[in-house]
Amino acid sequence: MRMKKIALLASGSGSNVENIVRYFAEKKEWEFPLIVSNKADAYVHERAKRLKIPSFTISKAGFEQGEALQLLQQSDIDFIVLAGFLLKIPANLLQAYPDKIINIHPALLPKYGGKGMYGMRVHEAVVAHRETETGITIHYVNENYDEGRIIFQARCEVLPADTPEKVADKVHALEYRHFPKVIEQLFY
Repeated sequence: MRMKKIALLASGSGSNVENIVRYFAEKKEWEFPLIVSNKADAYVHERAKRLKIPSFTISKAGFEQGEALQLLQQSDIDFIVLAGFLLKIPANLLQAYPDKIINIHPALLPKYGGKGMYGMRVHEAVVAHRETETGITIHYVNENYDEGRIIFQARCEVLPADTPEKVADKVHALEYRHFPKVIEQLFY
């Protein structure tokens, strides 16, 4: 069986990136040759060092001008996983990797998705709207924010007394539990 090479993209701390890499550590048919961020100061670069995975910073313009595509193709990447990556994926990547780019969103899409809806902004909106449940959505990436075909959703209860931080904790637990398993099933 040919080894599957997955690029991980993140804009922030990279906790999902680390969770994914650790999940696959003993599974020899999976490789994570690189981590890409659009922010030079993102904590994901520190995680990458600890995980001994090369990490790169590519600006929004670099993504649009094909710099990311060139790097991914040079590394013979099969699939792309967005784990807290905030840039819109440009057409050049979508065309080169059709149905091979997935994202995780911290809500039950189509609710609380779209441009500007990420991280604590999502959890604050869930609490403000007095939702009784929230969760995660793993979906294919297309040309619009959070509108790609849904692959998987998991739910958790939102209690009346829950703060956005408490909701974030519940959602992170779902991300850590399900995201690596869905990647494994999807790309196997």
